[in-house]
Amino acid sequence: MPVFEYAPAPESRAVVDIAPSYGLFIDGEFTEAGDGKVFKTLSPSSEEVLSEVAQAGAEDVDRAVKAARKAFGTWSALPGAERAKYLFRIARIIQERSRELAVLESLDNGKPIRESRDADLPLVAAHFFYYAGWADKLAYAGYGPDPRPLGVAGQIIPWNFPLLMLAWKIAPALATGNTVVLKPAETTPLSALFFADICRQAGLPNGVVNIVTGDGSTGAELVAHPGIDKVAFTGSTEVGKAIARTVAGTKKRVTLELGGKAANIVFDDAPIDQAVEGIVGGIFFNQGHVCCAGSRLLVQESVQDELLDALKRRMSTLRLGDPLDKNTDIGAINSAEQLARIRTLADAGEAEGAERWAPECELPSSGYWFAPTLFTGVTQAHRIAREEIFGPVLSVLTFRTPEEAVAKANNTPYGLSAGIWTEKGSRILWMANKLRAGVVWSNTFNKFDPASPFGGYKESGYGREGGRHGLEAYLDV
Repeated sequence: MPVFEYAPAPESRAVVDIAPSYGLFIDGEFTEAGDGKVFKTLSPSSEEVLSEVAQAGAEDVDRAVKAARKAFGTWSALPGAERAKYLFRIARIIQERSRELAVLESLDNGKPIRESRDADLPLVAAHFFYYAGWADKLAYAGYGPDPRPLGVAGQIIPWNFPLLMLAWKIAPALATGNTVVLKPAETTPLSALFFADICRQAGLPNGVVNIVTGDGSTGAELVAHPGIDKVAFTGSTEVGKAIARTVAGTKKRVTLELGGKAANIVFDDAPIDQAVEGIVGGIFFNQGHVCCAGSRLLVQESVQDELLDALKRRMSTLRLGDPLDKNTDIGAINSAEQLARIRTLADAGEAEGAERWAPECELPSSGYWFAPTLFTGVTQAHRIAREEIFGPVLSVLTFRTPEEAVAKANNTPYGLSAGIWTEKGSRILWMANKLRAGVVWSNTFNKFDPASPFGGYKESGYGREGGRHGLEAYLDV
């Protein structure tokens, strides 16, 4: 069979203008850090320096919180319909600037442009549109006739979906009348800083949204600040536990969306080709940098060989390379630190006896890269079956009965998501009731909608984001 060759189809970098340096966004203005500290943000696909960004310290966090507190009185007093106008305006500007923002996200994060363009940006706009619709209907959300905002929300977001996680946090906070101090991840600060410009473009009142950039120490200062009423965090379970300890004994509300080790469960009556696409999308989307990634494949023994053959054929067609090439399926790993962790766990899988397979794949000479990888012969005792790898690595386990599938799927400290592949609706409902996971997909995976709540159990955190449920975390109810 002749191989269909893909000609390069690069997206232009010219559509985004990245400044050589950025300050903190406090009270509607960009400002330098009080102590003048800065850090560099790199493009993970090339290791080039994209920009220099201010490192916020305790003094800067205090200024941002005070600006948010000052703005809270006016913002929360606005009628919901007036707040909705700002959210609608932000959503429309995001749509208008979506190409620019998609290129920026792929440069700063390393994800393929077709994902940032076709998945991230449409969902970002959709979340602002959705919560704009709720702003004047809070009395009908089921939280009482006159629900009140909490105050100032301190929000910390991860590097895997920088702009989308920002939308998940900021949209419901503003719709319910809260003001915000947000800290983006230190490896992906640029889209949040561009969003600050969008806030100014939309005419959002000063102090309603504040952006403080920095590393974990900046986040710790934000969480511990006495002027914060609500903490919202998405990130690692270890940091989530530290945040829970910090806020314990205070009046601060907190929601945590943490790690995952999701099971994608394939029964013998599943449509194999459809399941393979769901498996590939479940673990290799965004280089596996997804908290709800289907990193454990549980396949019924009777179809294991057929499924693995089809899966390996599909993996052999995945294209790894330049994130700005529209043909690219798998982009760069976000950082050198994350690449080192993926390599360590993959090596542990081999050392513990699992069989490693990856398609022939030429990795670029610069940047951070890891080929899509499959492990078979995995047991529940293997580290790769227990620990979150957060990379393009899939562990395959088998089962014989639905009861065994449930037991293996639930045998994890995490509980964020799961997938079920079968033609039997009754089996899907039975499994969904047994699986200890916040989100259960049936005959699909990684499907998101702003109207649907998302969150986990156990060490995957608590609280829900999205949908009507996402309003509760920002209301005094």
